[in-house]
Amino acid sequence: MSGVPEEEQSDAGGHERTAREDFKAQVHARRADIERQFEVGKAQFDEAQQKIEARTGRNLIVAILIGLAFGGVLLLSLLVIKELFMLLAAVMVGFGSYELAQALRKAEYHVPRIPSVVVAVAAVPLAYYGGAGGQLLAVLGGTAIVTVWRLAEQAAPAYRAGSARGLVRDLAASAFVQAYVTFLATFAVVLTAAEGGQWWTLAFIVIVVAADTGAYAFGLMFGKHKMAPIISPKKTWEGFAGGAGASLVAGVLLSTLMLGNTWWFGLIFGAAIFLSATLGDLAESLIKRDIGIKDMSSWLPGHGGFLDRLDSILPSAAVAYVAFLVFG
Repeated sequence: MSGVPEEEQSDAGGHERTAREDFKAQVHARRADIERQFEVGKAQFDEAQQKIEARTGRNLIVAILIGLAFGGVLLLSLLVIKELFMLLAAVMVGFGSYELAQALRKAEYHVPRIPSVVVAVAAVPLAYYGGAGGQLLAVLGGTAIVTVWRLAEQAAPAYRAGSARGLVRDLAASAFVQAYVTFLATFAVVLTAAEGGQWWTLAFIVIVVAADTGAYAFGLMFGKHKMAPIISPKKTWEGFAGGAGASLVAGVLLSTLMLGNTWWFGLIFGAAIFLSATLGDLAESLIKRDIGIKDMSSWLPGHGGFLDRLDSILPSAAVAYVAFLVFG
């Protein structure tokens, strides 16, 4: 009917099937090649991740993602609606005080967790709206409430301290939570509430991040000489130098471009924040070493706990507030 011989039709059909089969084979081979390349790349990436994690003790990718998320929330709270900083601070202070109270309980210091968190969170709005006076009142009042709570627990046999010395240790540990977390953290709240203070809060946090990043990068690339092997085995003098350099550069840039101050003040500010951040980091490492734990918690993958991220910020907030009072 078509006028084409059956033999030619058969040959054409055979060629068409062969072409389809060849195409499918090429696609399959290409897909297999892509899958092999992906597996090789994934294996190399995992190997690099394992080396970095073994060297630094953290999952770098997850840590960066969480850091970027917190950075975005921080910028939103400081640059758009200042009152949102209270919410962020309350979350950080609440989790930080709970982590420290929980860690101290592992060292057989019975610190009431719930009242410690409640008074710590309540101190944030009191400091924001009441200034330095409200901050001091909130911390002293919160410490008194936790103290009374712990004394009231003595009536229950399950919470009773074994001796008067043990009770005094519990009360001192409870006061330490409020002094270390609540008091230092609320300096950032008071600073942010002041007119123009949000820029100083942003500046000192950026310098802390620059110090941490510089120390991390230089320590990873060049670190050989241990700085404090007993307290923090991963810290090196090379990392210390990198963190110092990054802090000074950030201090000068932020002072001249954002705070409207001089370059020499930027050097002083950067150096002061770097030293306070380093001391804060070492202080928390010493606390964890004495308690016998690696991280305060595991709530932030790649970072440890909230307090593990606040350790450098807490004392730096006090330094930044003093700098604001004198130079701002």
